[in-house]
Amino acid sequence: MRFVHTADWQLGMTRYFLNGEAQPRYSAARRDAVSALGKVAAEAGAEFVVVAGDVFEHNQLAPREVSQSLEAMRGIGVPVYLLPGNHDPLDASSVYTSALFTAERPDNVTVLDRPGVHQVRPGVELVAAPWTSKAPSSDPVAGVLENLPADGVTRVVVGHGGVDIFVPDKDRPSLVRLAALEAAIDRGAVHYVALGDKHSRMQVGATGRVWYSGSPEVTNYDDIEADPGHVLIVDLDEADPAHPVRVEPQKVGRWRFVTLRRGVDDDRDIADLDLNLDLMPDKERTVVRLVLTGSLTVTDKAALDACLDRYARLFAALRVDEKQSEIAVLPADGEFDDLGIGGFAATAVDELVATARTEGADAENARAALALLLRLADRGVA
Repeated sequence: MRFVHTADWQLGMTRYFLNGEAQPRYSAARRDAVSALGKVAAEAGAEFVVVAGDVFEHNQLAPREVSQSLEAMRGIGVPVYLLPGNHDPLDASSVYTSALFTAERPDNVTVLDRPGVHQVRPGVELVAAPWTSKAPSSDPVAGVLENLPADGVTRVVVGHGGVDIFVPDKDRPSLVRLAALEAAIDRGAVHYVALGDKHSRMQVGATGRVWYSGSPEVTNYDDIEADPGHVLIVDLDEADPAHPVRVEPQKVGRWRFVTLRRGVDDDRDIADLDLNLDLMPDKERTVVRLVLTGSLTVTDKAALDACLDRYARLFAALRVDEKQSEIAVLPADGEFDDLGIGGFAATAVDELVATARTEGADAENARAALALLLRLADRGVA
């Protein structure tokens, strides 16, 4: 038996830092990743797709988002099983019970809307652990594992949540307990556990049968999500009593969220940053977060600003992380001597330079004024 394990589609997700026209493209890319599963399933010969929670970003979605998402699922072409997660739980406002979802749900889409066993076909079962609220009072998976027999039926657990071995707060009620999963595997009642919640592809424990698939499209920067953009193709041998499993990742995501950490202390460092940004491919599908540290002259800071301004227009988003970045800007000796001005204007420049070498808001304003003066001088205005 072969199937596709995926999770955390979070359709309808927005990212506040994206440029205005980039957000609709990013939303479309998340649906495109869902549509791509049709080709993945066909080429792999997958029998069905399981989505281990957080299909939608939340339950209050625009009707257009719901309709377009369901149409993307229709195109997958094989049965698709959706598990409600912490973002889209089966509560009173659930998208899964809305009139629109119910009316437009394709025939190949099934919501795993009750805890326990759901038969795929004779001999193959999904054991579902849907979230019914955003704050479960107990492990959402452990309860559905109780009393499962080791009777030769091939069983796939579909769950969602953080596994206790990865979380320092061991007392959190909603944690998934790895020991309970491994106990069900050891006694032969369960043969694979498809998890959602982590957005990076990750094996859990040592059995080779417990996995997070990660999100099929990136949702955060690469220093937070190490390996996003995949789905997992899972092979389970039904003929072998041990039900051996093989898991292969398949890349489907196309966007990248990149963090660049750079020291910038002179014009050569700025030129190096410029080159790195220039060589990055697929700028319209790339988000860049910059962490910059160093000390620059006003001239070099103006050059840095011009560089960043240019690339901010080319990338889906480019921003400097102000919390982690620290750039000191100090006027260099003689930096403003060749502006060709005199009299009162020269005196004013000298006063700005003196203020810029101090601390506080006045110093920042002085540096900004000097940078503007340099830009105007470069344009032949001053």
